[in-house]
Amino acid sequence: MDTLAQIVTAVKHFVDDFGPEVDGETIPIKVIALLGAGVFLTLRLRFVQFRHLFHGFAVTSGKYDDPNEPGDVSHFQALTTALSATVGIGNIAGAAWAIHWGGPGALFWMWMTALLGMATKFSEVTLAQEYREVKDKADVKASEGSVSGGPMYYIERGLGHGWKWMAVFFAVMLGSTAFLTGNAVQANTVADTVQSTFGIPNIVTGLVAAALIASVILGGITRIGKVTGVLAPVMAAIYVTGALIIIVINIGDVIPTFGLIFREAFNPTAGVAGTGIGAFLVTLNWGVNRGLFSNEAGQGSAPIAHAAAQTDEPVSEGVVGLVEPFIDTIVIVTMTALVIVMTGSHVAKVPSELTLGGGDISYIVENGRGGFEETQAPGEIQVENGAQRITAGAPAFAWHDVAVETFYTDVEQTRVFSGTLRSSTKDALGDDGQTYVSLYADAPEGGAPLTMMAFRTGLSPIGDFGHHIVLLSVLLFGLSTAIAWSYYGDRCAEYLFGPRAVTPYRLVYVGMHLMGALIAPAVAWDLGDIFLGIVILPNLLALVMLSGKVNKLMNGYFERRPWLQNLEDHKKWKAEHKKH
Repeated sequence: MDTLAQIVTAVKHFVDDFGPEVDGETIPIKVIALLGAGVFLTLRLRFVQFRHLFHGFAVTSGKYDDPNEPGDVSHFQALTTALSATVGIGNIAGAAWAIHWGGPGALFWMWMTALLGMATKFSEVTLAQEYREVKDKADVKASEGSVSGGPMYYIERGLGHGWKWMAVFFAVMLGSTAFLTGNAVQANTVADTVQSTFGIPNIVTGLVAAALIASVILGGITRIGKVTGVLAPVMAAIYVTGALIIIVINIGDVIPTFGLIFREAFNPTAGVAGTGIGAFLVTLNWGVNRGLFSNEAGQGSAPIAHAAAQTDEPVSEGVVGLVEPFIDTIVIVTMTALVIVMTGSHVAKVPSELTLGGGDISYIVENGRGGFEETQAPGEIQVENGAQRITAGAPAFAWHDVAVETFYTDVEQTRVFSGTLRSSTKDALGDDGQTYVSLYADAPEGGAPLTMMAFRTGLSPIGDFGHHIVLLSVLLFGLSTAIAWSYYGDRCAEYLFGPRAVTPYRLVYVGMHLMGALIAPAVAWDLGDIFLGIVILPNLLALVMLSGKVNKLMNGYFERRPWLQNLEDHKKWKAEHKKH
């Protein structure tokens, strides 16, 4: 496992550091590509995300649905399936990590990623509908679905057969991303949260979750759509209600918090993980990274779910797609961030058990620019009267990338530790001759536990239950995200190998969920970031090249106004349905 972690860290550094440098900081190609494509499509489509957002909500409501049109699920079910994949760990853990590493200003760049991403999402969903493959339902098994669509189809069919190599590359990469970002990261966060809350071993949580996921995904998109159609609204309502209560309780802090977010976006100060202190590009990078993980705009995953919607008008599903980043990031992520910052949880340090063999350990060193960066583990670190003896330029032991100030041997933190921290044996040898596998200290939280602490603190005036809201949300979000991503992956498998590959892919997917629950959290997140950083590039290139087609489809749709006829057809269908 240590070898895997080292390989993943090395590859991630290459992906993150591949790009031009400005003032000693690297602007990753994925950040340039995402923001650049978003700006281009926003201008090319004349700010479609602002002009037609309300139409998107109207279509989503179902009042224009015509059940006789081709597809496997309704507009609403397509949206909830996609939202189940996006409204998940990225909103709870991802937003928390963005603030932990990039400071409060990272939220601003998550907003920018979402606003520009709405035009990107509109484009990729519209193209997925235009170039999807629709089979006769009588010729396929219900569990396999009659529709297949997504970037691999619009790359090959929209750009021409000469681009099939890129379509195949995308399908391979997204199918792999589904195993990791959509599956292993979800399993890992759920298991980590349950273990830290109830002490239940990760393998037990992984087995139960894998069994639940298998019972849904083996039924195909129809069953997935029905489950997510219930899960997504319920879990979002529970989570948002809890956040709104905290915001109302702290209403006087709302405007100052927004002021802090805007200031820190362009002039960041030292964050809890020490990545601020003027490191603007670090804040920008974390905001865009976690923004992408939150709403998936430009990644090419959500269009696969939207391609299954029942409609013969590609743009009608495109406007549903642009609603996604708005709900996901502008609304839900903002609430998460406000709760974390308003309660001061992002800078709080709490009594923690430092499991010396755990995945939350890191080693950091000053980067020469007033901040810190991760480095390789040293052989040993000497500790005297609880404090690390670190010379200039030497690595320090950190928990969640923050150097530990004082080590203790007991949970009550009454006996300071003196001795040697040994990374090779993952333990500590005390001057008293005793070996410790865990020490104790005040340390910051990160990810889902940070959000749990924030909700618990924020709701404490009315009861000690806030963390249970986040716990429930993590469980539901994690499971629903993994369920939705299984569909993305099996559509890639079908494109590459045909319908017979769908069931084997789903079975391997279930196995990967169990494996995800067992690997270290840092490895799971790093793997997800690596594949996200690669898979977006062919999709964004195709979106830019096909933007003229999207613009033509959009103009034709809003000139013809076909939703008015759909409204009449929907009324007739409802009337006939009542008779029966």
